[in-house]
Amino acid sequence: MSYKSICTFITAEADIAPMLASATALARRYDAHLEVCCMGVDTTQSMGFYAGAPALLYETALESAKATAEGLSETVRENLRNSDLRWSVDSAILTIGGMNAYVGIKSRFCDLVVLPRPYGENRFPQDEITTEAALFDGNAPVLILPEPGAELPQFRKIVLAWNQGDEALRATRAALPLLVAADLVNVVVIDPPTHGLERSDPGGMLTQMLARHGAQVEVSVLARSLPRISDVLRRHVTDQDADLLVMGAYSHSRLRQAILGGTTRNLLEETSVPVLMAR
Repeated sequence: MSYKSICTFITAEADIAPMLASATALARRYDAHLEVCCMGVDTTQSMGFYAGAPALLYETALESAKATAEGLSETVRENLRNSDLRWSVDSAILTIGGMNAYVGIKSRFCDLVVLPRPYGENRFPQDEITTEAALFDGNAPVLILPEPGAELPQFRKIVLAWNQGDEALRATRAALPLLVAADLVNVVVIDPPTHGLERSDPGGMLTQMLARHGAQVEVSVLARSLPRISDVLRRHVTDQDADLLVMGAYSHSRLRQAILGGTTRNLLEETSVPVLMAR
């Protein structure tokens, strides 16, 4: 098994060069087809338009979104025209409320979605919507890059966050091509439950499954020594000198994470290494 269809989504001209650099490097590494989806997003209607607004305002906003989509597509095609990759470019004009359906259907039929970190400087609401739509509506694994355009690591040492949850198991299965190819997979279990099938051997059944695929696996069982799980994970990734974190995403609702925070959101805000997530 390998990643033979890789997809990325672009909504801003500033993202073209760094995202293409990273996405083409991955596609070349796995001999995959790369699809670049360029989205012109009309964000104005979610910011105050209403049924009685003049038609001219709607038309102007949609024309701007159309121009953005066309401009992004033209620039991406120009960048990829002489590439030795198999590639395609698609464009869409969307309202911000219509992004989920488009991103979802595109993500559903690819092996891996590659995206920039959705939070932080120069990021916008559509970045978060794209990430969540790929996970929730597309059911696709998503590789989040904290610094698109930087040289991609080879993913030789991987930390796999394990909590016995469905999301963590789906992330593990999605990451199998990377886990098998890595020099070492460190399965980290934080505050394992005292009851349940794995109480006497945290991560044992998972490591057995991975070993049968040929992965080199070890287990770290950690106490929750910091207030947030995300802080424990980030420190462990640093201590292990890992170049990839694999984890399940959004075990709680997106609304709860948006209001109260959560492991997924906190990690995406602060991670310094790529994160592969699935849900």
